[in-house]
Amino acid sequence: MARILIVISGGIAAYKVLDLIRRLRERGHETPVILTEAATRFVTPLAVGALSNAPVLTDLFDLDREREIGHIRLARAADLVLVAPASADILSRMAAGRADDLATAALLATGAPVLAAPAMNPFMWAHPATRRNAAQLAADGVHFVGPEAGEMAERGEAGVGRLASSEALLAAVDTLLAPAAPGPLTGRHVIVTSGPTHEPIDPVRYIANRSSGKQGHAIAAALAAAGARVTLVSGPVTIPPPKGVDLVAVESARDMLAAVTAALPADAAVMAAAVADFRVDAAPQKMKKTGTAPVLTLTENPDILATVAKRAERPALVVGFAAETQNVIAYARDKLARKGCDWIVANDVSEGVFGAGENTVHLVTADSVEDWPRLSKEEVGTRLVARIADALKAR
Repeated sequence: MARILIVISGGIAAYKVLDLIRRLRERGHETPVILTEAATRFVTPLAVGALSNAPVLTDLFDLDREREIGHIRLARAADLVLVAPASADILSRMAAGRADDLATAALLATGAPVLAAPAMNPFMWAHPATRRNAAQLAADGVHFVGPEAGEMAERGEAGVGRLASSEALLAAVDTLLAPAAPGPLTGRHVIVTSGPTHEPIDPVRYIANRSSGKQGHAIAAALAAAGARVTLVSGPVTIPPPKGVDLVAVESARDMLAAVTAALPADAAVMAAAVADFRVDAAPQKMKKTGTAPVLTLTENPDILATVAKRAERPALVVGFAAETQNVIAYARDKLARKGCDWIVANDVSEGVFGAGENTVHLVTADSVEDWPRLSKEEVGTRLVARIADALKAR
């Protein structure tokens, strides 16, 4: 049975969660509870504790528990976190990434799925700010159940805002706790590189490529969705890593090569990063203008794609990327031969690809060239991952 951490926030629907706790306990689940300060105005810790038969916590600064970083342990031990009722206030604080009380700190620290059950006045639920917060949380991976339509506690008020029924909540919990169906890459390990590398010139300047990491991260997300264990080696980017991947953050090309090498062995490697080809011996202090431009002596960086493709413990499938501004297919074929990889995903970056949401790529192999239509970077990732799954199955 599962350990379900229940966060009860302030709202009249809080009393309904007592029945839910009882029914979850009947199914054999453990149900530790966090009450927000506002929630204690609607239900008491004594009543909740009597039903949950587990700790009922309210204070982020509890001396006994926080001596061992209790809120982190609580968050990490959960198989699922259920926020019910999820008030407009706690949705706002979750969306903003607040961690100023025990509930929000635990929600920020957990790696478990989070299920929110909103309950509030219909006008509050329909307010643009609440809708914006809910949309942001959904984009962050938070799951929602409800709210439902019906009569409100306020006299004469009706609409969408009621807490989902216990049956609906139990069904949502069952769905999230159900074992995930195996994907086509379940049991496979895939390494993905993404983003640029930064090669320092001095403490404030560096050499880099124009990569946002969006395409590499989209591929990593698609691989994780297909069941693969994904090691994402990413240079400096401003986008968050996909859920379900093991992130290794690096700066330079040499850092990236070391991280990729350490992650081997793998079934496949997708080298999507835009690695800086050259580095310099970085000055220890900021270089000042003197009227004469400094001379930078460039040293070639290690070739990560070729190194991986030619290792003894080579992945069964090695995929490289070629960002070109002319002769895209010809240069991709040449790169395929020189690097020793299996496929090259080539694109024309003169078309404003960097930082954009779409891409037009060509999949180049030793035998063929596939010209894909313009797709979102997520769709490119999904299509490439389907090809990877087929190739690994065939091999």
